[in-house]
This record gives sequence, C-alpha cells and structure tokens, in this order.
Amino acid sequence: MARPALTVILATDRFDTIRRVVECLRGQTAGDLIELVILAPDRASLALDPGAIEGFAAVQVIEVGSVERFAPARAAGVRAASAPVVVIGETHTYPHPEWAEALIAAHSGPWSLVAPGFGNANPERALSWAIFLLDYGRWIAGLPAVETDLGPIHNGAYKRDVLLELGPRLEVALAHGDELTLHFHQRGHRSYFEPAARIDHLNVTRVGPWLRERFLGGRLIGAQRSTRWGWARRLLYAAASPLIPVVILRRLWPGIARARQTQRLPPATLPAIFAGAAVAAAGEAVGYLGGVSRAAELEMNEYELHKVRYA
Repeated sequence: MARPALTVILATDRFDTIRRVVECLRGQTAGDLIELVILAPDRASLALDPGAIEGFAAVQVIEVGSVERFAPARAAGVRAASAPVVVIGETHTYPHPEWAEALIAAHSGPWSLVAPGFGNANPERALSWAIFLLDYGRWIAGLPAVETDLGPIHNGAYKRDVLLELGPRLEVALAHGDELTLHFHQRGHRSYFEPAARIDHLNVTRVGPWLRERFLGGRLIGAQRSTRWGWARRLLYAAASPLIPVVILRRLWPGIARARQTQRLPPATLPAIFAGAAVAAAGEAVGYLGGVSRAAELEMNEYELHKVRYA
C-alpha cells in the first residue's frame, strides 16, 4: 500500500452521516493515496461499515467523546494525520473523482494551502445559490487558477506542518473567525486556488434554518474575532456592521458574475444574497457586543453535522 499523500479528516456522529462522502473519496483517481481519519464519539455509536472503507492508503478511527464542538475534534485529527497534506472535510461536501489528484499535484508548488473549486450540490433553489455564493463564491469552479490571499478552513488542503505551527491555538483556528488567515499572513504562507480540484457543497434551503444559520455563522465569527479586541473596537465594528454586506459583495462579485454566466440562476438569487449578507452582518454585530452562547454554538454544529436534513 502506498504511503498516504493526503489525509481527509471527517467528524461525525455515525458512519451513515458520512457514507456518501466516503463513497466519493473511494471513487478518487488517487484514492489509494488517501488516509481517512474518522472522528466519532466512540466506535460503538459510529457503527463503521468495514466494506465501505476499503481501498484507502490508511484508515484511522479516533474516539473523541463528543462531536458537539467540531474544532477540538478536528484538531485531534490534524495531530493524528500521517500525510503531509490534510483536508478538514465535511459531512455535506462531495469531491469529484480528480479532486484529490489535483490537490496533491498543486501541493508540489510553494503553497501552504490549496483551495479547491466549489460547485453547488443542490442548485435548484435561490436560497441554495445565495448561501453557496456567500460562503464559497471566491473559489467557485470555473474561475481561473490563481494565487490567493484567502482560503476556506473547511475543504481547503493544508500542509499539516503549517497547521501544527499553531500549537494550542489550533482549536481556535479551526473554528469560526480569522485566526487561521492571520496566522498565514504573519508567517508569510502562500495560498493557491486550484479549480481543477472540484468539490460540490450541499446548502441549506429551508427558510427558517437558512436565516438561522446565516445569523449564527455571523455571530460566531464576530465573537471569535473580537476576543482579541477592547470594547472601543468592538463598539466601532458593531456600529459599522451595516457596511459588511457591501464589503462581502465586492469580494464575491467575480464568483457571482461567473455563476450568472455559466448557470441558470433562479430569479431570486441576487435578493437572497443581499438578505443573507445582511442577516450575517446582524449576527456579527451581536457577536462583537455579546459573544456567543454554548447553545448557539451547538445549534450551528447541528446544521454543519446534519445539513442534509435542512436541504
């Protein structure tokens, strides 16, 4: 068996939650170079299907006691990984067959992070497109390959040693916020966007959960970011939060324009993008001023773990 070149880390409550993702990983052209690290509360509740994990370079199951909070579990996965490149996978992202091969090839360059090209796994509704473009519009499949100053925490392929540089801050960096981006900029690490590494992302489409997820995501970002700030700066950013949608849309416009050129977007997509950005901005303002409760964090993790229920 070949030595793993890429470790995919998946946190889950049970194997059925990640079954489709694992099927996509088994179908990779470089599947025999992938190490799969599964983080679960315990082996009994995981109910692993041995036949579904055949063909990988290696498989680890790590008992983490609880996946109610993803970041500590994922940090344990990074530390346990044996490949030089790691991907923090999700229960609702489905890589195309050449995804792993393209990521591995790109990492032969001077990059500490390679961002894949994202596609929409459920493109029928405007709410799906809006949340997809808000979260991944900077790295939409179809845009040209280019060096980039920012990459996604989830589904990005990182040099493992770069993540380990964070030491005890790794858990914070793998949560919401900009800790990882700041680390990259401070250390001079370089990032690359490789659209040939295509992965499709499933998105929330039920109205209530869609609004709630947008708000909670913004709140978690604001709360994590403001832990480094005094009250004067928190108040300033909260007051400026109505400008956040404008900043977001300026950054995302190339991806939005590309999607409009190549896809038949539902008519309400652009209004939904504005609405989603505004709701997230409101969440950020609350996070700057009031932090975040454990209940809100657990609710957000439910959306992340079982997104298929809300699509």
